[in-house]
Amino acid sequence: MIGIFGGTFDPVHLGHLRAALEVCEQLGIEDFRWVPAGQPPHRKRPVSPPEHRLAMLELALAGQAAFRIDERELRREGPSYMVDTLSEIRSEHPSAPILLIIGQDSANALDGWHRWRDLFALAHLVIMRRSDTPVAYAPDPGAEIEARAVDTPAALAGATHGGVYSLPVTALAIASTDIRALVRAGRSPRYLTPDAVVRYIEAQGLYRG
Repeated sequence: MIGIFGGTFDPVHLGHLRAALEVCEQLGIEDFRWVPAGQPPHRKRPVSPPEHRLAMLELALAGQAAFRIDERELRREGPSYMVDTLSEIRSEHPSAPILLIIGQDSANALDGWHRWRDLFALAHLVIMRRSDTPVAYAPDPGAEIEARAVDTPAALAGATHGGVYSLPVTALAIASTDIRALVRAGRSPRYLTPDAVVRYIEAQGLYRG
């Protein structure tokens, strides 16, 4: 199975890393791809340019055999629509189960995603449930999610796309926005993001302005 985990990762933090590890272990994902967004369509442009976000992600994932970085959205011009990314990956792996991994907050806002209905024709949807985030789907995506829900990881492995599986992950109250605010205030983000990322932020002078 191929796992797809997108985000701006500005910077990547321990909340991202812990959730990704738990999903990877619970579902037995052999190929877990972190996909940093070039121009995220649902939020402001990232504070850090792509080369810094990529470098921090590389530092954070060093030594993790199951994790790798897919840079295609950084190379692609225009908005980083996930449906385009999944279309490309599906064409490269026509017979593989592909899992789009998103947080409950993103699932709640799925109706705002570009061509969200087409996602189910390209991949399964894996929703990471956190105790601090309520389930609050918009009506149309909620009905689709309910109709496509599966109970076991085996159901995902047995088909290439179309299922929805929810699994709990540890709720670490860490946000990239808060890390940037700490650095801007002259405080250390240590223990919120890997030490290698902290050192990179300090060396490059990121988030100070």
